[in-house]
Amino acid sequence: MLMIRLQRVGRKNEPTFRLVLTDSKNGPKSGKYLEVLGSYDPRRENKVDQFDIPKIKEWISKGAQLSVTVHNFLVSKKAIEGKKINALPKKKPIVKLVEAEKAAAPAAAPAPVTPAAETKTEVKAEAPVAA
Repeated sequence: MLMIRLQRVGRKNEPTFRLVLTDSKNGPKSGKYLEVLGSYDPRRENKVDQFDIPKIKEWISKGAQLSVTVHNFLVSKKAIEGKKINALPKKKPIVKLVEAEKAAAPAAAPAPVTPAAETKTEVKAEAPVAA
């Protein structure tokens, strides 16, 4: 499947991005892409973006998918219609831990102590130590 996403280029601590059309199986740092569709520089005051909107719409019509970040960026620039998508997952409580604690609570109740068990532990504790 073809994907339209941002590819970071630029030096360390000086990010600039290319908007590229690539296969979704290629990693974002692989450098492999089919076509450059624009660029984005977030460091500038006016956040310079130069996107080829007609080509982007053409590739979308052919079936290319947008990454969440690119989708939100194009919606905010009003290049495409739609709602923004939340890129970050919702925070949820860790259900497995809570359920494990609830299940372990009744099982962790101490077993009744028999007098024989008490005497054995006392004998071990009171046994003289050989010098």
